[in-house]
Amino acid sequence: MSDGLNPVGIKVAGIKMVPVMGGRYKVWTKRMGEGPLKVLLLHGGPGFTHQYLEAMESFLPQAGIEMYYYDQLGCGNSDKPDDPALWTRERYREEVEEVRVGLGLEDFVLYGQSWGGMLSIEYALKYQRHLKGLVISNMTAGIQAYLGRLDYLKGLLGPESRERLEILDAARDYDNPEYERIMMEELYPQVICRTKPWPEPVTRAFRDANLAIYHEMQGKSEFVVTGNFKDWESWDRLHEITVKTLTIGAAHDTMDPEDLKRMATMVANGTSLICPNGSHLAMWDDQAVYFEGLLKFLKGL
Repeated sequence: MSDGLNPVGIKVAGIKMVPVMGGRYKVWTKRMGEGPLKVLLLHGGPGFTHQYLEAMESFLPQAGIEMYYYDQLGCGNSDKPDDPALWTRERYREEVEEVRVGLGLEDFVLYGQSWGGMLSIEYALKYQRHLKGLVISNMTAGIQAYLGRLDYLKGLLGPESRERLEILDAARDYDNPEYERIMMEELYPQVICRTKPWPEPVTRAFRDANLAIYHEMQGKSEFVVTGNFKDWESWDRLHEITVKTLTIGAAHDTMDPEDLKRMATMVANGTSLICPNGSHLAMWDDQAVYFEGLLKFLKGL
């Protein structure tokens, strides 16, 4: 029976459009691989796409794991309504549940990276009865802890660039080309992705990002969180997460790896993996360590 979104009886490479917000909008999903263990992937940003997670394709399906990409509303191949009221943690959390229902997932693993890690924590705190396991990758449990890492990140810049960045930050001149140059050419190659050049899926995800969502939720700057998740803190609720949980951090990440270790001790059943050569996108720049640890966790569920 047709749902009006997906053709019946046609092979479409695992792609399924899923209705969200009671059918007002639709989001894009894609299944890859087949197996009893199913993993739903939540990308970061907010406002980016599933594209930078394409490293998963080289590892999970071959291990007999069924994985699902999903572009969150406003992102990538999904609908892109122009409505800032939609860009909230709570609405995205309910969207994840609608996607779970739409894909028929039960007793599945939720994987969240960066903002997706925040979203996965939010989902687990309300809906963990549906989860078999949880993976929180490159995301601390609160914004204050992230802000505590910023001095370390700024310290990676040369004195001249750091001073210039402080001036631009103070003036909130985030659209200044110089600000973007310092970020993209000096800082991001150290803490976002350390491969040279960047893998094409990473550059594609940056190219296709919906910055309106990023600005609404994070703010205009990586260093000053002014968006609507600026007060988010979940440290005191981590103990409520009882499913098996893996936290993944990296030595050169924008998130403090010590925070990721501590989170694993605060959930009821956690383990942590720290990638010694990795940054925020450690699935690319410390790939062997990242996927060895991830697959070991998934196969142990």
